[in-house]
Amino acid sequence: MQHVTSLDNVNLTRPSVVTIGSFDGVHRGHQYLVNHLVEHAHQTGHLPVVFTFYPHPRTVLGDVGPGFYLTLPDDKAHLFTQMGVELVITQPFTEEFRRIRAAYFVDQLLTHLSMRALWVGADFALGYQREGDVEFLRRQGEEKGFSLKVVDLMDAGDERVSSTRIRQALAAGHVAEASRLLGRKYSIFGEVVPGDGRGRIIGFPTANLSISPELCLPSQGVYAAWAEIADSRHAAVVNIGTRPTFDGDQKQTVEAHLLDYSGSLYGTTIYLHFIARLRDERKFASVDALATQIRADIAQAKQIITSAS
Repeated sequence: MQHVTSLDNVNLTRPSVVTIGSFDGVHRGHQYLVNHLVEHAHQTGHLPVVFTFYPHPRTVLGDVGPGFYLTLPDDKAHLFTQMGVELVITQPFTEEFRRIRAAYFVDQLLTHLSMRALWVGADFALGYQREGDVEFLRRQGEEKGFSLKVVDLMDAGDERVSSTRIRQALAAGHVAEASRLLGRKYSIFGEVVPGDGRGRIIGFPTANLSISPELCLPSQGVYAAWAEIADSRHAAVVNIGTRPTFDGDQKQTVEAHLLDYSGSLYGTTIYLHFIARLRDERKFASVDALATQIRADIAQAKQIITSAS
């Protein structure tokens, strides 16, 4: 698989089947479209291509803030690769790109990608002010020699699936629901950085993760999760919040206590794959009371993770 960061960097000689979209999360609806596109491409001898954007158009238009993304570009491209996509283009979405006229955009796809078919969702539109809607693209295809396939992106088990719905589930702490809509565990990742060491002092050392502010976090609380480090994974209890028992400075942290791991993790990257929400974060009367609750959290997490394995 090849992952490039601009359409200008590609000049295919092999005919391609292309789909275009933000595809944040690469959820079940996206998977439905891309899996069928890859199958069709293999049957016709064409190259399966995904054209996506970064940053997300909504961030450029200014109607979303930090913590928006379900997937960042490299992870999104990796997910497409697992589905058999052979070329992913992550196009910078700039003010200049936003103003490209639809007909010119189509011409660029034909020139750079040797596009023979374009697959889109039913509500898809491209080009300035979304002028290139499905009917426009169908006429362009008839005129310029490519076919248009319209796929209902929500056709994933007869259920409406959207990135917005997944973000809403995460905001409510419903990580199991988010994972069901994604078709895989919802995941975040970050480098382990030094913390204040309080977890180790009370007997439950934690890995303090530096998470990109762009990533969408589940709501504050305590979760059961898998912690993936390189080629190994470990059951974990994850706390997202401000550690109110210690009267913190209200800075949100993401800390993972790995249940079967010992040793230093500083500088390593950990992926957290969320399984279930255990409880809200709350302030305890004493450190001993907190330690008692953590032991209960660990016992519950072990039970949940074992049953989910």
